[in-house]
Amino acid sequence: MSRHTISLCRARLHSVRRIGETGKGQILLPAIRKARMKTSRQIATALALAVVGAAAWVRLDPGAYARLEPLGLGWLAGAPAAQHQAELPVGIPTVVAEPVRLAAVADQMTAIGDGRAFRSVTLRPEVSGRVVAVPVASGALVAAGEIIVSLDDEVQRIALERARLVRADAQTALERIERLHASGTTNEIQLIAARLTVETAELELRDAAHALEQRTIRAPIAGHVGLLDLDVGDQVTSNTDITVIDDRSRILVEFRMPERFAGRVRVGDALTTTTLSVMEAEAAEGKVHAIDNRVDPASRSFRVQGEIGNADDRFRSGMAFRIDMRFPGESLPAVPPLAVQWNAAGSYVWVVRSNVVERVAIRILQRDADRVLVQAALVPGDLVVSEGSQTLRPGQQVHVAPPDAPTTAASRVPAGTTPATETRRADGGRDI
Repeated sequence: MSRHTISLCRARLHSVRRIGETGKGQILLPAIRKARMKTSRQIATALALAVVGAAAWVRLDPGAYARLEPLGLGWLAGAPAAQHQAELPVGIPTVVAEPVRLAAVADQMTAIGDGRAFRSVTLRPEVSGRVVAVPVASGALVAAGEIIVSLDDEVQRIALERARLVRADAQTALERIERLHASGTTNEIQLIAARLTVETAELELRDAAHALEQRTIRAPIAGHVGLLDLDVGDQVTSNTDITVIDDRSRILVEFRMPERFAGRVRVGDALTTTTLSVMEAEAAEGKVHAIDNRVDPASRSFRVQGEIGNADDRFRSGMAFRIDMRFPGESLPAVPPLAVQWNAAGSYVWVVRSNVVERVAIRILQRDADRVLVQAALVPGDLVVSEGSQTLRPGQQVHVAPPDAPTTAASRVPAGTTPATETRRADGGRDI
């Protein structure tokens, strides 16, 4: 074989190798890139877990500050908190305590009552007659003395005129007899008879005027007129109810109270009323207006009238009201709601005296949103534990922290241990 042929074969073989190597590289390049990306993700995940673990260790390990301080990283563990914990003896729990205060027991009374106008008059005519005029409309506000209904009065007007004439004639006769008596023409008996005739005529005149006045029916009080079921021409008698006039500038609410309040309620005592017969309940402050002088032996209750203002005319006679009254009672110790604990024997509180806790049994008398009134061997100023009571035992020494300071199961926990945690259950108990 010639040299030229050998050189050509070598050149072709070299070209084939280059093509093979180039194809293999193109096939392996995506796999290499994928492996590198997977490794990067694993490294990032490991770093994130390491950061989270370090943060949890710094937060939960009380000795973290001591380990990081030589490295110049004590600030990561919160140096002030670590220094504060280092000042406390080992194993002494920190609690939040609040002083006992005195508060009055509120005895509350609730009743249902009916409202009525402060003054109410049913209008009836004094005499029978025919209606000739009704100058007011139903529901109108009238003043005292305003005309409501007029009856026919022609006969009464005639009688009044006759009485006036009789009285005038009697007066003229009296004057004539007095002149004659002065001249000695008449005797004393004639003068007395003339004077009696004048007085009788005056009485008849007054009677006729009164009969005429009875034909006009007027409002005896100021107030609102009820429905008027009358028309001109109707006949009425003294038994006919014309209308009802209510003075509802104030509303009286009548209700009953149990006999145990008989010696405690007084005229002028404050009360609160709430309407029951409207879509939106409306409350109004009032006072006790009157108290009955007897207790009903059947119901063991007594009647009371409350009074509420009605200047804006919101309330009506006959409305139903709920009445609430509060009576102050004796002063008792008041503790925070979080201070009350329970065990098999009942309720109790932890009391701190000279930085030592003791368990004091209590009896709950009244519970409010921000305090619990109890009967117990407590005096004002006693400190009761409101936070951090989950691991306490009688006679244990504690450190009292301010109310806004965090509490721990123990002031310092040895390294390698886990502090106890507290979980509140929905039923009011605790899981440690």
